Amino acid sequence: MSEKRKLRLGAFLMSSGHHVASWRYPDANAEGGLDFNHFRKIVQTAERGKFDTIFFADGVSVRDRGQDKDIISRAGHVAHFEPITLLSALSVVTEHIGLIATVSTTYNEPYHLARKFASLDYLSGGRAGWNLVTSATDSEAKNFNLDKHPDHAPRYQRAREFVDVVKGLWDSWEDDAFIRDKESGIFFDPDKFHVPNHKGEYFSVRGPLNVARPIQGYPVIVQAGSSEDGKNLAAETAEVIFTAHQTLADAKAFYADVKERAAKIGRNPDHIKIMPGIFPVIGRTEEEAQEKFQKLQDGIDPKVGLALLSSMLGNVDVSAYPLDGPLPDLPETELHQSRQDLLIRLARRENLTIRQLYQWIAGARGHYQIVGTPKQIADRLEEWFINDAADGFNIMPPYLPGGLDEFVDLVIPILQERGLFRTEYEGKTLRENLGLPRPTNQFLTKKELVSA
Repeated sequence: MSEKRKLRLGAFLMSSGHHVASWRYPDANAEGGLDFNHFRKIVQTAERGKFDTIFFADGVSVRDRGQDKDIISRAGHVAHFEPITLLSALSVVTEHIGLIATVSTTYNEPYHLARKFASLDYLSGGRAGWNLVTSATDSEAKNFNLDKHPDHAPRYQRAREFVDVVKGLWDSWEDDAFIRDKESGIFFDPDKFHVPNHKGEYFSVRGPLNVARPIQGYPVIVQAGSSEDGKNLAAETAEVIFTAHQTLADAKAFYADVKERAAKIGRNPDHIKIMPGIFPVIGRTEEEAQEKFQKLQDGIDPKVGLALLSSMLGNVDVSAYPLDGPLPDLPETELHQSRQDLLIRLARRENLTIRQLYQWIAGARGHYQIVGTPKQIADRLEEWFINDAADGFNIMPPYLPGGLDEFVDLVIPILQERGLFRTEYEGKTLRENLGLPRPTNQFLTKKELVSA
């Protein structure tokens, strides 16, 4: 009899928490973005809770909110560690939890990225993961010799080729290439050494990589886009998908869609773990949870809330419209396409004003928000999990460190009691704990075909 399916959990961490006003919350660490001990304690809490992974989002600019210094000065998430550097440090104070960093294919080169993630995989003993994004803002473009962020379609075309180059570099060496025979003087077997020599539309990369093949073969590849291009890229490349949904029906439809796309191109759908974002505000009673949430909401600066909404709508400025009026008809964006669609549909369905809409996204940013008791939160996670709307969840604590402490101490035990979540880690690597296969070296496969 096969073991009961278990849900997967990621801890999506921002410096002081996910709510846009989290840094103002009395129990939050407003200095967390550049405090290593803050992150060390948080990640060790997540590991105590048996989370599969921690996850850091990232962008390569200060989100300038229209270059308005007054607005920037009121935002809390403007100064923080570069994620691979931080995860490298966290790898030595943890033993089991996966370490996922966001790195853009638009503003990086494949060789640099392949080398850094291979190094992180070795430093962590096989726990690295790459969240593949194509970036989303003109403010990032302006830090890389561009005036405008590239359009949606070419960004995703470049991303597909980028992934192919990176995998080729990770496969430069077969797993047992390094024999290090002191007697013969042979350090590596030359028959197990491969030069990718990639030449494509966007990249010309000879290789090989000057790091051995990662412990996991490839670090786990994560993808977060939910547009049509995003879903296609995820079906082709992703092993974990972070996504945002507001209803069980929408989550089920996305889950079935992506799994079907993967199956059509010959992938095993079970080898893609779909993990929607969940923003839980936890109280021992409903009243306590609502009081916490209201305290967070009371800290929203209207200028920051409005700037956040404009950003999430694909950098479409809505500041000229009445705050207490309806969201106007908007042009389609080249940036956050799936998130823009989600927010427009929500505003129309719930008849929300612009103010109500920015208040609504201030915490979860379009992800699913649950304000309630530990049991109520566990019930909702179980409902989505057993109804094939998710393989697990990316937990977004509203403030840190307390928001994650509450989830680990109050919600995790309920999930464990129900047999939905592990009580011990199953393996040593992130792939083993997620139940993902270790990829075969593409050059080894080619050798076998030639010899056959």
